[in-house]
Amino acid sequence: MEGGGSLDAQIESLLNVEKQMRLNGDVSSTKKAAIDILQLCFERRDWKTLNDQIVVLSKRRGQLKQAVTAMVQQAMQYIDQTPDIETKIELIKTLNSVSAGKIYVEIERARLIKRLAKIKEEQGQIAEAADLMQEIAVETFGAMAKTEKIAFILEQVRLCLDRQDYVRAQILSRKISPRVFDADTKVKKPKEGESIVEEAPADIPSLPELKRIYYELMIRYYSHNNDYLEICRCYKSIYEIPSVKEDPAKWIPVLRKICWYLVLAPHDPMQSSLLNSTLDDKNLSEIPHFRSLLKQLITMEVIQWTGLWNTFKDEFENEKNMLGGALGDKAADDLKERVIEHNILVVSKYYARITVKRLAELLCLTVEEAEKHLSEMVVSKALVAKIDRPMGIVCFETTKDSNDILNSWATNLEKLLDLVEKSCHQIHKETMVHKAALQV
Repeated sequence: MEGGGSLDAQIESLLNVEKQMRLNGDVSSTKKAAIDILQLCFERRDWKTLNDQIVVLSKRRGQLKQAVTAMVQQAMQYIDQTPDIETKIELIKTLNSVSAGKIYVEIERARLIKRLAKIKEEQGQIAEAADLMQEIAVETFGAMAKTEKIAFILEQVRLCLDRQDYVRAQILSRKISPRVFDADTKVKKPKEGESIVEEAPADIPSLPELKRIYYELMIRYYSHNNDYLEICRCYKSIYEIPSVKEDPAKWIPVLRKICWYLVLAPHDPMQSSLLNSTLDDKNLSEIPHFRSLLKQLITMEVIQWTGLWNTFKDEFENEKNMLGGALGDKAADDLKERVIEHNILVVSKYYARITVKRLAELLCLTVEEAEKHLSEMVVSKALVAKIDRPMGIVCFETTKDSNDILNSWATNLEKLLDLVEKSCHQIHKETMVHKAALQV
């Protein structure tokens, strides 16, 4: 009790000094007096008084911005030295309430919220942690370091994914442009009139590491929708990170995933482009099994599903756990679907008309299944086809209008006349050579 009285007396004395300096507009002395009060409470381990004094000092009439900033920064150093979790939460909440709505301590508030959200997450309160993090819009903070902003937004995205709020996760992820990871990381000196950008704390990852975290989170998001092509593009971006590309132990698993997701992705121009660029990659020679898999997809030949599955079943089972866990049997079904689609496209290249029965034989399916897959591809505009069901014939030719027919006739006549002209020229040449030989 005597110690408490002594503390109150010392605080009262320092408060009078703080008031005098504040009224005189002495910034450095006001900051020192405010920090001394907090330090005094901390040394006595009187956490309740510390919280009370932070609130009192911040609410004093005409309190200087510099003094509030200094107080918040000083009190943040005490957070890790609190005796228990309740005291820590109380101190963070006090500092949060003091810094709320004050632009000059917005970065400190963001860091406080991040710490409080981490505590909530450790306690299993994922939804509360996600709600807390979403209160802060760090993209508007001019003085915050770029890497710290990105790390904060990525934490918001991760918590949304943890609570399975995929819509909000996508909205938050759009705040980060992928181009930012390839930008120059050097800190430029601010010009006159520009706000000074703070350096990021030591625990914030580097830009290449943040790039990897960003794409891993996007893989989690796209895995929810089974968007294989986007997942493949994410792995492609991870594959391009210098630290990954330099270490075979890192890039081989990533390249395997790129190959699997390329095979699983529906056929479209983007998929074809990625497929060809991956086949041109010299590193693919390290995993020849996958090169042969991709080669089959670009070769215009019918793939036998049973033969393919027997060859790659073990590889697929080994990779299944690494594909994100949620795929499992769905991925196997989708793989079969892609093989059927490839085979239908191959058939459409070689046949103008084919019976449904023969098509089903080539695809190793029943007539009903062949019709179903063909219809789905026509609906998705992957190819043009018409089925004459009474006759049981599939026609892959597109219907041409009169202009197209006339143009094709004109082109064919032009080619024919060119051939006649070349033939006449060759005959004339041979005749001349023969005549010359007779004269000799």
